[in-house]
Amino acid sequence: MEPVRTGLRQIMQDLLRARPAEEAVLLAWPLVCGKEVAARTTAVAFSDGTLTVEVSDVSWRNQLQSFAPRYLSGYEGLLGPVVKSVQFKVKHSAIGNRQSAPK
Repeated sequence: MEPVRTGLRQIMQDLLRARPAEEAVLLAWPLVCGKEVAARTTAVAFSDGTLTVEVSDVSWRNQLQSFAPRYLSGYEGLLGPVVKSVQFKVKHSAIGNRQSAPK
């Protein structure tokens, strides 16, 4: 099974490296962080070596910050040294931002 996994990883690397860095970094986020984290986060921007990832709340952001070195290492293995830092920001929901309408 390991040779298949290695082959698939190589195919993914080739496909991602053929894309512009800004696009490849966002596309690779689920591969780098894993499906459970990817289901609860969204890679929203990549600029000047910094990846911005939206998370649902402050406690989730704090937990993920401790994994940033692991994510940087994952990106380096997939795309080379393009991602220098990962910034986690809390996503503000539309419901939380709405003010109540006058009655």
